[in-house]
This record gives sequence, structure tokens and C-alpha cells, in this order.
Amino acid sequence: MQLSKLIKNSVTGLGYELVNLEHSRRGMLRVFIDQPAGIALDDCQKVTRQLQHVLTVENINYERLEVSSPGLDRPLKNRADFQRFAGNKAIVTLKHPLNHSKSFCGILHAPNDDKIGLEVKGKDGSIRLDFAFADLERACLVPQVDFRSRK
Repeated sequence: MQLSKLIKNSVTGLGYELVNLEHSRRGMLRVFIDQPAGIALDDCQKVTRQLQHVLTVENINYERLEVSSPGLDRPLKNRADFQRFAGNKAIVTLKHPLNHSKSFCGILHAPNDDKIGLEVKGKDGSIRLDFAFADLERACLVPQVDFRSRK
């Protein structure tokens, strides 16, 4: 079985979403997981134990395994991500420039067919830009930190 499919099946079987998988030539496996309630240390430990077992049973060699949350600047990779995080601030980078720019920051709108909507601030107020999924190079959330709530 292909490594990415094996890891995805293991992670989703435990009730988590596989956000990203990085595999270096030197044997480092880095697995990013998420769930609607967020990821805690216990979640990472649970997935690590399961993956260590599965990788051993499947006789897959690796030097090191890291399991973590995708972080506050979580990448958005598929339609479900854009749907889930509609209303949040995000940075969208396009494959080709639009109006002399490839990168836009604004509030995500829920996907509509094969389009992603992003509300950005312009010179004359907010405007909505629509991008096709195929035109996206990458997208990620912008961390929102509220320092007022810290004690």
C-alpha cells in the first residue's frame, strides 16, 4: 500500500483529518492532523502510537516520526477546507498574476462550484474576488491573535 494512503487511513480511522504529510529522503515523516475541536498533545501522542505500530507492521523504514497540528496558519488544500474556514481571514497565492498581483489577503467566502471567494480591502472599500480552484498555488489561514484576552 502507498505510504500516504496508509497514513491517511490510519489517521482518519482515529477520527482525525490528515492535513499534510511530508516525507524526506533521510527518513523523516512529518504528519499534520486536525479536527474541528483542535489538536492537543494527547491527540498527537495517540496518532504517533498508532502510526508507529502501523509502520512497523507494514515494515516501512523511517528515521523519525513527528505528528503535530497544522498550526494557526493552517494550509487550505481542498474544497472542504475552504468551506469549513469560510468567514476567516486567509492569504491566497495564485499561479498567475491578477491585476499585477499573485497574493491576496482577505476574508474567505464559502466555495461556489469551482470558485473561491475572497473579500479584500481596496482603495474604495471592500471588493470580492473570485478565483478558480485550478488557479490557486496555495492558501493558508492568517493567525488571529487577541492579546486583550490574555491575563
